[in-house]
Amino acid sequence: MVSLADEIAAFKLLQTKLPKIWAGAHERPRESHSCLIIPSLSFDQEELRKVTGVPFYEERLMFLLMRLRRPGARLMYVTSQPVDEDIIDYYLQLLVGVPPMHAKRRLTMLCVQDASPRALTEKVLERPRVIERIRQWIGDPERAYMTCFTTSPLERTLAVKLGIPLNGADPDLLHLGTKSGSREAFRMAGIELPAGTENLQSAEAAVESLDELKVEIPALRRAVVKLNAGFSGEGNALFTYPNPMPGERTARLAAIRKAFDTLKFAAEDHGKAGFFEKFAEMGGVVEEFLEAEEVRSPSVQLRITPLGELQIISTHDQALGGNSGQVYLGCRFPANRDYRQMITERAHYVGEVLRDRGVLGRFAIDFLVYRNAGEEWQCGAIEINLRMGGTTFPFTALDFLTGGAITGDGDYRSRTGVLKYYFATDALVSPSYRGLLPQDFLEIVISHGLHFSPSTETGVLFHMIGALSQFGKLGVICIGNSAQEADDLYQKTRDVLDMETDPTHKSHGELMSMFDDFPHLMD
Repeated sequence: MVSLADEIAAFKLLQTKLPKIWAGAHERPRESHSCLIIPSLSFDQEELRKVTGVPFYEERLMFLLMRLRRPGARLMYVTSQPVDEDIIDYYLQLLVGVPPMHAKRRLTMLCVQDASPRALTEKVLERPRVIERIRQWIGDPERAYMTCFTTSPLERTLAVKLGIPLNGADPDLLHLGTKSGSREAFRMAGIELPAGTENLQSAEAAVESLDELKVEIPALRRAVVKLNAGFSGEGNALFTYPNPMPGERTARLAAIRKAFDTLKFAAEDHGKAGFFEKFAEMGGVVEEFLEAEEVRSPSVQLRITPLGELQIISTHDQALGGNSGQVYLGCRFPANRDYRQMITERAHYVGEVLRDRGVLGRFAIDFLVYRNAGEEWQCGAIEINLRMGGTTFPFTALDFLTGGAITGDGDYRSRTGVLKYYFATDALVSPSYRGLLPQDFLEIVISHGLHFSPSTETGVLFHMIGALSQFGKLGVICIGNSAQEADDLYQKTRDVLDMETDPTHKSHGELMSMFDDFPHLMD
């Protein structure tokens, strides 16, 4: 039995090998190297179950199969449940310059046949024969590394057992990706953030912080109470202050406690008792709810490479919805020019803080930007997602498929020099889509010409196809040569699916209404 201290020491030693392995895979793509992909959602499983279709979120990393365009790459993709063969073929046919059959020979799909609501990495760790099978597949550990959706102590344990480094943040640094840790990092970076308090551990602490916030900002109408490790905004609760507020502190605290009965939870099945039980378990924050005549939610995606290079990857405008208007629904690329540079500069400052702390891998920083009529945009940093997220896969797909690069002002030009735009969502959902098998869905896509075209570098990409039959949920990335074309592709996709499944059904209104306030901002 390896002690925790020995495991941590072994992990840190393995990580010293990553720069050489990673550089070799990128600089000499024809040389043999192996990449193990573990799309495990290693979060609080109780919170995770609040996300519709979450068992199929393991499919979101399937875009990484495009790494097989490197002739020397071998990939193993591990899942809890089998991935339909047609879905695998769908991704492989997207490869440019590599015959799908050649790529397929270098791909190993490994399923642990366990649909229980637990993290995939936990399932792998409890199966010694699976670990040995992976170890045998890896071959030379000096030419292999592991990629994960997120990192946790589970992924550290697996990396040590397999003897290969992990291309992701050290689990010892995960606090920086919590709501509390994010606020601490923003302060270290010297950037703006909403007023509030972090590292709270009880409902009563939240009550006192809400009171202090109201005293600090008398005009404040609403605040947000957040679980430290909430996922996709599902761990947030919107608090509305009593009006009028009592003047004496004891009376104010009593009024705030009573107002907890009207908390608006982002997750529909959250209740006050369960929410604050989880709040006491994982901790959380209280912060002001930023309000103005115009409020938008952009994000910046960054990467710190194993070589220590800090890169700004992309910017997005995000669509938020749900009960409290704080649940991630989708995104547009790129973010509005009016505030793109402002959020990019601030994200870079935060990235420097994280790099100095030893973070590596992909991550994203969420902001709120706001203004009243006649005023300049202001911004507040909201949180760090120290992992891959909803904006990771769309940009990864765009980059792999069009082979271009980000320009100095944050636009993206394909290899042919054309500016590219996209709209992406994980939440294209309708009850009428339930029952669609992958074969049925792909037949619809092909017959209506919805697929991505390499010749025009435009079209629609799909993910989470396996979630359709049970949940009627699908992920889409609509790539166009203008923001309008990306929107039109999404509208066409919705219309086709509705026509093929239920012509009378009206769906998706919430998702598109999130963008009604800022149509085609990038044009």
